[in-house]
Amino acid sequence: MNMTASDWIQIELTATAATAESLADHLSNIGALSVSFEDEADDPVFEPAPGATTLWPRTVVIGLFAPDTDIVTVLAGLQRALDLPEPPDCRVKRLQERDWVRVWMDRFHPMRFGERLWICPSGQTSAEAGPDSVIVTLDPGLAFGTGTHETTALCLEWLDRNVRPGWKMIDYGCGSGILAVAAAKLGAGHVHAVDIDPQALYATAENARKNQVAGIIDEGDPAALPDVPVDCIVANILAGPLITLAPRFATLLRAGGHLVLSGILHEQAAEVSAAYSEAFIVEAPARHGDWVRLAARRR
Repeated sequence: MNMTASDWIQIELTATAATAESLADHLSNIGALSVSFEDEADDPVFEPAPGATTLWPRTVVIGLFAPDTDIVTVLAGLQRALDLPEPPDCRVKRLQERDWVRVWMDRFHPMRFGERLWICPSGQTSAEAGPDSVIVTLDPGLAFGTGTHETTALCLEWLDRNVRPGWKMIDYGCGSGILAVAAAKLGAGHVHAVDIDPQALYATAENARKNQVAGIIDEGDPAALPDVPVDCIVANILAGPLITLAPRFATLLRAGGHLVLSGILHEQAAEVSAAYSEAFIVEAPARHGDWVRLAARRR
């Protein structure tokens, strides 16, 4: 690859789960514009408890630096910060300048979920969308959730078929707010969108505003949910937290209310279903690839 003055510089270092976050902090302190983590050994991702951060046994810490960064100075700074006798082993890559948002947009096209619901990037529509279609506008943002992942798709398909006008709902673990916004545009009367990540709450508020449903959705911490039973809860998170949350969801949902759970691998479905069987009537799983959705009614 030809190097140019506009190439971004990426530095990769291998750390343990115990040292990765500290190494990331050092990279940020010496000028990294962003820091991310990847798995070096392709170990299975284990499920964190709500609010916890977990890393792989051998984690690749990746720092992205501006094109004019002096790599020798960066490595010397890391050597001092880590109190090493010599600069740490690392891999240095050059990344060509690109409009990353535009690259993402070029790969993200209008998608239909169920019969009426469409997720479209700004400025794009589909010739297949009819006068009765429900359009959610969603662009690249700060939080996970564009509809392209199987777990999100499973929830969107359920919402398209089942949301009733005026429903009071909870989107638990709202991410980008895609499920809350879709529910609101499908006719829900009010949606509590909750997440432990402030970035997710910000993204949800922005997407609600963009889709003209800000007055229907409120964003907040899960601990602040009112003790007023709702008609429907949608939770697209992970199997472990879902099992833990079963008693809480039972108190938040009215008798006969609907529960939609996703973020569950196929082999985890039986365990999650069992956790909800006392308070809920759980339907057979709906599957999309390796992932399933569990729908249930409050007894």
